[in-house]
Amino acid sequence: MGKSSSIREEVAVTALADSPSVKKNLLKEAHFDQVPDTFVVTPISLEESKRYLISKRILDIVGSGLGLLLLSPFLIILGLIIKFEDKNASIFFSQDRVGLNGEKFKMYKFRSMVSDAEDRLASLLNQNETTGAMFKMANDPRVTKVGKFIRKTSLDELPQLWNVLKGEMSLVGPRPPLPREVAEYTSYDLQRLSVVPGCTGLWQVSGRSNIGFKEMVDLDILYIKTRNFMMDLKIIVKTITVLFGSKDAY
Repeated sequence: MGKSSSIREEVAVTALADSPSVKKNLLKEAHFDQVPDTFVVTPISLEESKRYLISKRILDIVGSGLGLLLLSPFLIILGLIIKFEDKNASIFFSQDRVGLNGEKFKMYKFRSMVSDAEDRLASLLNQNETTGAMFKMANDPRVTKVGKFIRKTSLDELPQLWNVLKGEMSLVGPRPPLPREVAEYTSYDLQRLSVVPGCTGLWQVSGRSNIGFKEMVDLDILYIKTRNFMMDLKIIVKTITVLFGSKDAY
């Protein structure tokens, strides 16, 4: 992520409105047992914002680099298992997503669905189980047997460490939406695109698929207005504790 992207992010973040009472309520709903004073929104200088963005990028590089290195044997084994289930399909799945300031990029996942999943989506839209500009279905017939497990444990998301290393994503931030979802965004929803998207965030540690679109957007904007280095670390730790065996992922 270049210097110009960081500057654009700083300007976009400082332009957001603040509502401390709503912020505190949402943080409690996000399962943070306590809401420390460090989460109270106060004006910060451009220099403080720059220091945060630099430290955040260092965390992203170190975290994603170590993750890819240490997990590489496991990633290879998981890839072979996916290939064994369907020898004619690819191991990885790439999809256009919308990132900082509306810029598109290819986001990577382990394939968890049948190869023609996108073509079959239109016939399933009337069974959408969430609200707003998203599609969620608990028993999606397009998901493979291996896919059910890796989606339940979020192992399908591990290839996004490569997106983080490249600077297209961060370890913590709003999830990058699909272009068709952004087409339905209101001006309020578009605030999600004012920062680099992330692998995890307040939404993921607050119920994931059980949270509707509006609540997800509220949590994302809350994060944008209150984020700091310690908050990022807390979200990462919280993500690890809820990752395996989560009942809220599908």
